[in-house]
Amino acid sequence: MSDNDELGSIRDRIDRIDEQIQALINQRAEAAQEVARIKLTADPDAFFYRPEREADVLRRIKERNTGPLGGEEMARLFREIMSACLALEQPMQVAFLGPEGTFTQAAALKHFGHSVSTVAFASIADVFREVESGDCQYGVVPVENSTEGVVSHTLDRFLTSPLLICGEVSLRIHHHLMTLETDLKRITRVFSHQQSLAQCRLWLDRNLYHAEQVAVGSNAEAARLAREKPGSAAIAGEMAAELYELPIQASNIEDEPDNTTRFLVIGKQKALLSGANKTTLLLSTRNVAGGLNALLAPLAEHDISMTRIESRPSRRGNWDYVFFVDIEGHQDDPRVAKSLGALRHEASLYKVLGSYPVAVL
Repeated sequence: MSDNDELGSIRDRIDRIDEQIQALINQRAEAAQEVARIKLTADPDAFFYRPEREADVLRRIKERNTGPLGGEEMARLFREIMSACLALEQPMQVAFLGPEGTFTQAAALKHFGHSVSTVAFASIADVFREVESGDCQYGVVPVENSTEGVVSHTLDRFLTSPLLICGEVSLRIHHHLMTLETDLKRITRVFSHQQSLAQCRLWLDRNLYHAEQVAVGSNAEAARLAREKPGSAAIAGEMAAELYELPIQASNIEDEPDNTTRFLVIGKQKALLSGANKTTLLLSTRNVAGGLNALLAPLAEHDISMTRIESRPSRRGNWDYVFFVDIEGHQDDPRVAKSLGALRHEASLYKVLGSYPVAVL
């Protein structure tokens, strides 16, 4: 058999496989429509998006994958299939901290897939309000960066908002220098969000020490300004470069190679138990000696791992603080529930902000 004959045979086999894949995807879509019919019959206000089920499905896909495609790549393919099927059940609107082209939008699409409608808002407070009003079913907001720390505006909104955390997204952040200028020496200004400027400080000091660094509201806004103003550049992600048609002149210029931002998915529903869970608590301790130690002691006593703790002013009085605490496990797990019951007894303020699946992708 000649090489051309062998290639033709393989391509015919690929075509047959593609037909099978297409037929199976449509069968899955029909099953999703049947799920929607059953749910609506039982409850007209039923939730169609189940974060715990989707997380478990994606986790199983990664675990059983045998290659040659990698586990994460396979899970991303299924993420998009699940997104398209869910859109048949219920079209969803997801609010995010805009404008278009930000890392927060990229996080929303990574979590929900590209079949949802993402809606940009100017502030984190606006994202919370849109979800609280029901105009958007879910929202995605940044909460912490591995190099620059917490996003205080997000934490502060939980002090008064009734919304729950129903998911999380970890996004590897790659910063790129984009500009219409082909000679970096001609760049006089670099626009970017203040955190992105900080995350690229060493590269900027080495390569664009002569350029003014201008902080703006978002990286997407930076890209827009770089497009409009001669002699300007922006630091932003690939989405912004594509949206504003800006050539990338230098890639991956972040100082820390593992630079990652964590985002929270907020909504009105409570996520149920999945294979791997996290719970976020809002706590305050009585103003007594050893109060914080007594507050957190039940976690250690029940062997519950605390993965993060942050303090924020409570806004109830000077020098009064609340604590945001992440622990491993779900509030409905008996061992976690027992520890939370004891913790609640010690706290002057106690609120479960949500139990949710640990990020899979």
